[in-house]
Amino acid sequence: MATLMHSVAQLVSERLAVYKHRGLLRQLRTADGLVDFCSNDYLGFARSAELKAAIQKMDKAQKRARIGATGSRLLAGQTTLANVVEEELARFYGTEAALIFNSGYDANLGLLSCLPRKGDTLLTDELIHASMIDGARLSYATRHRFRHNDLQDLEDKLKQTNESPLEGQVFVAVESIYSMDGDAAPLCEIADLCDRYHAALIVDEAHATGLYGSNGEGLVAALGLQDRVFARVHTFGKALGVHGAAVVGPTVLRDYLINFARPFIYTTALPPHSLLAIRCAHVYVTTNTANRTQLYKRLTYFRQRVSELLPDATWTNSQSPIRCLLVPGNDSARYVASEAQAIGLDVRAILSPTVPVGQERLRLCIHSFNTNEEIDQLLTILQKTLLG
Repeated sequence: MATLMHSVAQLVSERLAVYKHRGLLRQLRTADGLVDFCSNDYLGFARSAELKAAIQKMDKAQKRARIGATGSRLLAGQTTLANVVEEELARFYGTEAALIFNSGYDANLGLLSCLPRKGDTLLTDELIHASMIDGARLSYATRHRFRHNDLQDLEDKLKQTNESPLEGQVFVAVESIYSMDGDAAPLCEIADLCDRYHAALIVDEAHATGLYGSNGEGLVAALGLQDRVFARVHTFGKALGVHGAAVVGPTVLRDYLINFARPFIYTTALPPHSLLAIRCAHVYVTTNTANRTQLYKRLTYFRQRVSELLPDATWTNSQSPIRCLLVPGNDSARYVASEAQAIGLDVRAILSPTVPVGQERLRLCIHSFNTNEEIDQLLTILQKTLLG
Protein backbone atom coordinates (compact mmCIF):
# COMPACT_ATOMS: atom_id res chain seq x y z
CA MET A 1 0.00 0.00 0.00
CA ALA A 2 2.83 2.40 0.86
CA THR A 3 4.42 1.72 -2.53
CA LEU A 4 1.12 2.40 -4.30
CA MET A 5 0.63 5.63 -2.36
CA HIS A 6 4.12 6.78 -3.32
CA SER A 7 3.54 5.89 -6.96
CA VAL A 8 0.27 7.81 -7.16
CA ALA A 9 1.77 10.79 -5.33
CA GLN A 10 4.62 10.79 -7.85
CA LEU A 11 2.15 10.71 -10.73
CA VAL A 12 0.22 13.65 -9.30
CA SER A 13 3.46 15.54 -8.68
CA GLU A 14 4.51 15.08 -12.30
CA ARG A 15 1.17 16.36 -13.55
CA LEU A 16 1.52 19.44 -11.35
CA ALA A 17 5.05 19.98 -12.62
CA VAL A 18 3.80 20.03 -16.21
CA TYR A 19 1.14 22.57 -15.26
CA LYS A 20 3.74 24.69 -13.46
CA HIS A 21 6.11 24.55 -16.44
CA ARG A 22 3.33 25.86 -18.67
CA GLY A 23 2.80 28.77 -16.27
CA LEU A 24 -0.70 27.60 -15.33
CA LEU A 25 -0.26 26.52 -11.70
CA ARG A 26 -2.98 27.93 -9.46
CA GLN A 27 -2.27 28.77 -5.83
CA LEU A 28 -4.31 30.05 -2.93
CA ARG A 29 -3.26 33.38 -1.48
CA THR A 30 -4.77 36.09 0.64
CA ALA A 31 -4.97 39.75 -0.30
CA ASP A 32 -4.85 41.33 3.15
CA GLY A 33 -4.24 45.06 3.00
CA LEU A 34 -4.69 45.38 -0.77
CA VAL A 35 -7.29 47.64 -2.38
CA ASP A 36 -10.00 45.38 -3.81
CA PHE A 37 -10.29 45.52 -7.60
CA CYS A 38 -11.05 41.84 -8.14
CA SER A 39 -13.86 40.57 -5.89
CA ASN A 40 -17.53 40.24 -6.84
CA ASP A 41 -18.57 42.30 -3.79
CA TYR A 42 -19.83 45.04 -6.10
CA LEU A 43 -21.99 46.81 -3.52
CA GLY A 44 -19.73 46.27 -0.53
CA PHE A 45 -22.36 44.18 1.26
CA ALA A 46 -19.80 41.55 2.29
CA ARG A 47 -18.02 44.20 4.35
CA SER A 48 -21.14 46.00 5.58
CA ALA A 49 -21.23 46.41 9.36
CA GLU A 50 -24.91 47.32 9.10
CA LEU A 51 -25.82 44.11 7.25
CA LYS A 52 -23.68 42.07 9.65
CA ALA A 53 -25.51 43.58 12.63
CA ALA A 54 -28.90 42.85 11.02
CA ILE A 55 -27.97 39.21 10.50
CA GLN A 56 -26.71 38.87 14.08
CA LYS A 57 -29.88 40.47 15.44
CA MET A 58 -32.12 38.13 13.46
CA ASP A 59 -29.96 35.15 14.44
CA LYS A 60 -30.33 35.96 18.15
CA ALA A 61 -34.09 36.20 17.74
CA GLN A 62 -34.19 32.62 16.42
CA LYS A 63 -33.87 31.05 19.88
CA ARG A 64 -34.80 27.54 18.76
CA ALA A 65 -32.75 27.50 15.57
CA ARG A 66 -30.13 24.80 15.24
CA ILE A 67 -26.52 25.58 14.41
CA GLY A 68 -26.41 23.11 11.53
CA ALA A 69 -28.94 21.76 9.06
CA THR A 70 -28.08 18.15 10.10
CA GLY A 71 -29.09 16.63 6.76
CA SER A 72 -30.47 17.15 3.30
CA ARG A 73 -33.76 18.99 2.78
CA LEU A 74 -35.45 15.66 1.98
CA LEU A 75 -34.35 14.28 5.36
CA ALA A 76 -33.69 16.20 8.58
CA GLY A 77 -32.58 19.42 6.89
CA GLN A 78 -36.04 20.73 5.97
CA THR A 79 -37.21 23.64 8.15
CA THR A 80 -40.04 26.12 8.31
CA LEU A 81 -37.42 28.84 7.96
CA ALA A 82 -36.29 27.46 4.59
CA ASN A 83 -39.87 27.50 3.31
CA VAL A 84 -40.43 31.05 4.55
CA VAL A 85 -37.23 32.35 2.95
CA GLU A 86 -38.07 30.65 -0.36
CA GLU A 87 -41.54 32.22 -0.34
CA GLU A 88 -39.94 35.61 0.27
CA LEU A 89 -37.46 35.03 -2.57
CA ALA A 90 -40.28 34.12 -4.95
CA ARG A 91 -42.03 37.39 -4.15
CA PHE A 92 -38.80 39.37 -4.44
CA TYR A 93 -37.96 37.94 -7.89
CA GLY A 94 -41.53 38.14 -9.15
CA THR A 95 -42.15 34.46 -9.74
CA GLU A 96 -44.22 31.57 -8.40
CA ALA A 97 -41.57 29.65 -6.51
CA ALA A 98 -37.93 29.47 -5.48
CA LEU A 99 -35.67 26.62 -4.40
CA ILE A 100 -32.48 27.33 -2.46
CA PHE A 101 -29.22 25.59 -3.38
CA ASN A 102 -25.95 25.70 -1.46
CA SER A 103 -24.17 27.71 -4.17
CA GLY A 104 -24.59 29.04 -7.68
CA TYR A 105 -22.42 26.19 -8.92
CA ASP A 106 -24.75 23.64 -7.33
CA ALA A 107 -27.81 25.42 -8.72
CA ASN A 108 -26.51 25.45 -12.30
CA LEU A 109 -25.22 21.91 -12.02
CA GLY A 110 -28.53 20.64 -10.71
CA LEU A 111 -30.73 22.59 -13.09
CA LEU A 112 -28.90 21.87 -16.34
CA SER A 113 -28.11 18.24 -15.58
CA CYS A 114 -31.73 17.25 -14.91
CA LEU A 115 -34.06 19.62 -16.78
CA PRO A 116 -32.96 18.86 -20.39
CA ARG A 117 -33.28 15.08 -20.78
CA LYS A 118 -32.54 12.47 -23.43
CA GLY A 119 -34.38 13.45 -26.59
CA ASP A 120 -34.28 17.14 -25.69
CA THR A 121 -31.87 19.71 -27.14
CA LEU A 122 -29.83 22.22 -25.13
CA LEU A 123 -28.42 25.27 -26.91
CA THR A 124 -25.82 27.19 -24.87
CA ASP A 125 -23.89 30.38 -25.44
CA GLU A 126 -20.23 29.50 -25.96
CA LEU A 127 -19.17 31.69 -23.00
CA ILE A 128 -21.46 30.32 -20.28
CA HIS A 129 -19.93 29.73 -16.85
CA ALA A 130 -18.10 26.50 -16.00
CA SER A 131 -20.93 25.46 -13.68
CA MET A 132 -23.39 25.63 -16.57
CA ILE A 133 -20.99 23.74 -18.83
CA ASP A 134 -20.58 21.00 -16.22
CA GLY A 135 -24.34 20.73 -15.75
CA ALA A 136 -24.83 20.51 -19.52
CA ARG A 137 -22.20 17.77 -19.75
CA LEU A 138 -24.08 15.69 -17.19
CA SER A 139 -27.33 16.04 -19.10
CA TYR A 140 -28.33 13.36 -21.61
CA ALA A 141 -29.75 16.01 -23.94
CA THR A 142 -28.19 16.80 -27.30
CA ARG A 143 -26.10 19.92 -26.81
CA HIS A 144 -24.98 22.57 -29.30
CA ARG A 145 -23.13 25.81 -28.63
CA PHE A 146 -23.85 29.06 -30.44
CA ARG A 147 -21.45 31.96 -30.89
CA HIS A 148 -21.41 34.44 -28.04
CA ASN A 149 -24.43 36.78 -28.16
CA ASP A 150 -24.85 35.93 -31.86
CA LEU A 151 -28.59 36.03 -32.53
CA GLN A 152 -28.25 34.78 -36.10
CA ASP A 153 -26.22 31.76 -35.05
CA LEU A 154 -28.75 31.01 -32.31
CA GLU A 155 -31.64 31.26 -34.77
CA ASP A 156 -29.84 29.03 -37.26
CA LYS A 157 -29.44 26.35 -34.60
CA LEU A 158 -33.05 26.73 -33.47
CA LYS A 159 -34.16 26.24 -37.08
CA GLN A 160 -31.97 23.15 -37.43
CA THR A 161 -33.41 21.75 -34.22
CA ASN A 162 -36.97 22.37 -35.38
CA GLU A 163 -36.23 20.55 -38.63
CA SER A 164 -34.86 17.52 -36.77
CA PRO A 165 -37.05 14.40 -36.79
CA LEU A 166 -36.36 13.94 -33.08
CA GLU A 167 -39.15 15.09 -30.79
CA GLY A 168 -38.33 16.82 -27.55
CA GLN A 169 -38.10 20.15 -25.79
CA VAL A 170 -35.50 22.74 -26.78
CA PHE A 171 -33.77 24.71 -24.01
CA VAL A 172 -31.57 27.80 -24.44
CA ALA A 173 -29.13 28.65 -21.63
CA VAL A 174 -27.36 31.99 -21.27
CA GLU A 175 -26.00 34.35 -18.63
CA SER A 176 -27.54 37.80 -18.26
CA ILE A 177 -24.15 39.36 -17.41
CA TYR A 178 -21.14 37.30 -18.46
CA SER A 179 -18.60 36.71 -15.73
CA MET A 180 -15.42 36.86 -17.83
CA ASP A 181 -16.39 39.69 -20.22
CA GLY A 182 -18.88 41.70 -18.18
CA ASP A 183 -21.14 42.19 -21.19
CA ALA A 184 -24.90 41.63 -21.25
CA ALA A 185 -26.88 39.08 -23.23
CA PRO A 186 -29.48 40.55 -25.65
CA LEU A 187 -32.20 38.98 -23.53
CA CYS A 188 -35.21 40.60 -25.22
CA GLU A 189 -34.12 39.35 -28.63
CA ILE A 190 -33.21 35.91 -27.27
CA ALA A 191 -36.63 35.69 -25.61
CA ASP A 192 -38.25 36.59 -28.93
CA LEU A 193 -36.38 33.76 -30.68
CA CYS A 194 -37.29 31.31 -27.93
CA ASP A 195 -40.95 32.26 -28.24
CA ARG A 196 -40.84 31.92 -32.03
CA TYR A 197 -39.23 28.46 -31.93
CA HIS A 198 -40.97 27.20 -28.77
CA ALA A 199 -37.76 26.96 -26.75
CA ALA A 200 -37.54 27.33 -22.97
CA LEU A 201 -35.11 30.01 -21.81
CA ILE A 202 -32.75 29.53 -18.83
CA VAL A 203 -30.84 32.56 -17.52
CA ASP A 204 -28.01 32.63 -14.99
CA GLU A 205 -28.34 35.98 -13.18
CA ALA A 206 -25.26 35.55 -10.95
CA HIS A 207 -23.63 38.87 -11.86
CA ALA A 208 -26.89 40.79 -12.31
CA THR A 209 -28.50 39.94 -8.97
CA GLY A 210 -28.52 43.01 -6.74
CA LEU A 211 -27.44 45.36 -9.53
CA TYR A 212 -30.32 45.54 -12.02
CA GLY A 213 -34.05 46.02 -11.54
CA SER A 214 -35.81 48.43 -9.22
CA ASN A 215 -34.65 46.51 -6.14
CA GLY A 216 -31.84 44.42 -7.57
CA GLU A 217 -34.03 41.60 -8.91
CA GLY A 218 -31.74 41.13 -11.91
CA LEU A 219 -31.66 41.96 -15.60
CA VAL A 220 -34.58 39.69 -16.50
CA ALA A 221 -36.85 41.64 -14.15
CA ALA A 222 -35.37 44.97 -15.26
CA LEU A 223 -36.44 44.11 -18.82
CA GLY A 224 -39.85 42.79 -17.77
CA LEU A 225 -39.13 39.25 -19.00
CA GLN A 226 -40.07 37.29 -15.87
CA ASP A 227 -42.96 35.50 -17.59
CA ARG A 228 -40.86 34.60 -20.65
CA VAL A 229 -37.92 32.98 -18.84
CA PHE A 230 -38.62 29.47 -17.59
CA ALA A 231 -35.81 29.33 -15.04
CA ARG A 232 -33.48 31.87 -13.47
CA VAL A 233 -30.49 31.24 -11.21
CA HIS A 234 -29.77 33.92 -8.62
CA THR A 235 -26.62 33.67 -6.52
CA PHE A 236 -26.17 35.52 -3.24
CA GLY A 237 -22.39 35.43 -2.81
CA LYS A 238 -21.63 38.29 -5.18
CA ALA A 239 -23.43 41.66 -4.98
CA LEU A 240 -25.56 40.50 -2.03
CA GLY A 241 -22.47 39.63 0.01
CA VAL A 242 -23.68 36.40 1.65
CA HIS A 243 -23.83 32.80 0.36
CA GLY A 244 -26.10 30.35 -1.40
CA ALA A 245 -28.29 30.55 -4.50
CA ALA A 246 -31.80 29.88 -5.70
CA VAL A 247 -33.49 28.67 -8.86
CA VAL A 248 -36.68 30.67 -9.40
CA GLY A 249 -39.55 29.94 -11.77
CA PRO A 250 -42.93 28.21 -11.84
CA THR A 251 -44.00 25.97 -8.96
CA VAL A 252 -43.78 22.90 -11.18
CA LEU A 253 -40.06 23.63 -11.74
CA ARG A 254 -39.45 23.69 -7.98
CA ASP A 255 -41.27 20.37 -7.58
CA TYR A 256 -39.27 18.89 -10.45
CA LEU A 257 -35.90 19.97 -9.01
CA ILE A 258 -36.75 18.57 -5.59
CA ASN A 259 -37.22 15.20 -7.28
CA PHE A 260 -34.45 15.20 -9.90
CA ALA A 261 -31.68 17.73 -9.09
CA ARG A 262 -28.94 15.62 -7.53
CA PRO A 263 -26.95 18.54 -6.01
CA PHE A 264 -30.14 19.40 -4.08
CA ILE A 265 -31.19 15.87 -3.16
CA TYR A 266 -27.84 14.52 -2.00
CA THR A 267 -26.28 17.38 -0.06
CA THR A 268 -26.66 18.74 3.45
CA ALA A 269 -28.86 21.83 3.44
CA LEU A 270 -27.64 25.32 4.27
CA PRO A 271 -27.61 26.00 8.03
CA PRO A 272 -30.14 28.40 9.58
CA HIS A 273 -27.58 31.20 9.85
CA SER A 274 -27.06 31.15 6.07
CA LEU A 275 -30.80 31.26 5.46
CA LEU A 276 -31.12 34.26 7.77
CA ALA A 277 -28.21 35.96 5.99
CA ILE A 278 -29.97 35.47 2.63
CA ARG A 279 -33.15 36.92 4.11
CA CYS A 280 -31.37 39.97 5.57
CA ALA A 281 -29.40 40.63 2.38
CA HIS A 282 -32.60 40.85 0.34
CA VAL A 283 -34.13 43.28 2.83
CA TYR A 284 -30.91 45.30 2.83
CA VAL A 285 -30.68 45.58 -0.96
CA THR A 286 -34.25 46.86 -1.03
CA THR A 287 -33.76 49.49 1.65
CA ASN A 288 -30.18 50.48 0.87
CA THR A 289 -30.04 52.09 -2.57
CA ALA A 290 -27.11 54.40 -1.81
CA ASN A 291 -24.56 51.68 -2.55
CA ARG A 292 -25.93 51.10 -6.03
CA THR A 293 -26.01 54.83 -6.73
CA GLN A 294 -22.42 55.13 -5.57
CA LEU A 295 -21.34 52.15 -7.67
CA TYR A 296 -22.67 53.66 -10.88
CA LYS A 297 -21.00 56.97 -10.07
CA ARG A 298 -17.71 55.11 -9.77
CA LEU A 299 -18.33 53.34 -13.07
CA THR A 300 -18.96 56.67 -14.80
CA TYR A 301 -15.72 58.04 -13.37
CA PHE A 302 -13.83 54.90 -14.41
CA ARG A 303 -15.03 55.18 -18.02
CA GLN A 304 -14.07 58.84 -18.13
CA ARG A 305 -10.56 58.20 -16.84
CA VAL A 306 -10.04 55.23 -19.18
CA SER A 307 -10.78 57.50 -22.14
CA GLU A 308 -8.12 59.91 -20.88
CA LEU A 309 -5.37 57.54 -19.74
CA LEU A 310 -5.85 54.37 -21.82
CA PRO A 311 -7.75 55.40 -24.96
CA ASP A 312 -6.06 52.78 -27.16
CA ALA A 313 -6.28 49.82 -24.77
CA THR A 314 -8.53 46.89 -25.69
CA TRP A 315 -11.44 46.35 -23.33
CA THR A 316 -14.36 43.96 -23.48
CA ASN A 317 -17.75 45.45 -24.31
CA SER A 318 -18.98 45.83 -20.74
CA GLN A 319 -21.48 48.18 -19.14
CA SER A 320 -21.38 46.25 -15.86
CA PRO A 321 -18.97 46.58 -12.90
CA ILE A 322 -16.82 43.86 -14.54
CA ARG A 323 -14.20 45.62 -16.70
CA CYS A 324 -11.79 43.40 -18.59
CA LEU A 325 -8.55 44.72 -20.08
CA LEU A 326 -7.13 42.35 -22.69
CA VAL A 327 -3.41 41.68 -22.21
CA PRO A 328 -2.56 38.80 -24.58
CA GLY A 329 -0.20 36.16 -23.25
CA ASN A 330 -0.18 34.54 -19.82
CA ASP A 331 3.21 36.01 -18.90
CA SER A 332 2.22 39.52 -19.98
CA ALA A 333 -1.10 39.45 -18.13
CA ARG A 334 0.55 38.07 -15.02
CA TYR A 335 3.26 40.76 -15.16
CA VAL A 336 0.81 43.67 -15.41
CA ALA A 337 -1.21 42.27 -12.50
CA SER A 338 1.93 41.88 -10.39
CA GLU A 339 2.89 45.52 -10.99
CA ALA A 340 -0.49 46.63 -9.69
CA GLN A 341 -0.21 44.32 -6.70
CA ALA A 342 3.21 45.72 -5.90
CA ILE A 343 1.66 49.15 -5.21
CA GLY A 344 -1.14 47.72 -3.07
CA LEU A 345 -3.92 47.01 -5.58
CA ASP A 346 -5.58 43.59 -5.70
CA VAL A 347 -5.68 43.00 -9.45
CA ARG A 348 -5.84 39.48 -10.86
CA ALA A 349 -4.92 38.10 -14.27
CA ILE A 350 -7.24 35.65 -16.00
CA LEU A 351 -5.09 33.24 -17.98
CA SER A 352 -5.63 30.66 -20.69
CA PRO A 353 -7.08 28.05 -20.68
CA THR A 354 -9.69 29.76 -18.46
CA VAL A 355 -10.07 32.17 -21.40
CA PRO A 356 -8.99 31.41 -24.99
CA VAL A 357 -5.32 31.80 -25.92
CA GLY A 358 -4.71 35.37 -27.01
CA GLN A 359 -7.57 36.70 -24.87
CA GLU A 360 -5.77 36.70 -21.54
CA ARG A 361 -6.86 39.66 -19.46
CA LEU A 362 -7.07 41.59 -16.26
CA ARG A 363 -10.56 41.14 -14.83
CA LEU A 364 -11.16 44.38 -12.95
CA CYS A 365 -14.19 44.77 -10.71
CA ILE A 366 -15.33 48.23 -9.70
CA HIS A 367 -17.09 48.56 -6.35
CA SER A 368 -19.19 51.13 -4.56
CA PHE A 369 -16.44 51.46 -1.94
CA ASN A 370 -13.59 52.16 -4.39
CA THR A 371 -12.60 55.83 -4.35
CA ASN A 372 -11.82 58.05 -7.31
CA GLU A 373 -8.25 58.26 -6.02
CA GLU A 374 -7.92 54.46 -6.01
CA ILE A 375 -9.29 54.31 -9.56
CA ASP A 376 -6.75 56.94 -10.63
CA GLN A 377 -3.98 54.92 -9.00
CA LEU A 378 -5.13 51.77 -10.78
CA LEU A 379 -5.32 53.32 -14.24
CA THR A 380 -2.03 55.18 -13.80
CA ILE A 381 -0.12 51.98 -13.01
CA LEU A 382 -1.80 50.20 -15.93
CA GLN A 383 -0.85 53.07 -18.23
CA LYS A 384 2.72 53.03 -16.99
CA THR A 385 3.05 49.24 -17.29
CA LEU A 386 1.40 48.89 -20.68
CA LEU A 387 2.85 51.96 -22.36
CA GLY A 388 6.25 51.97 -20.67
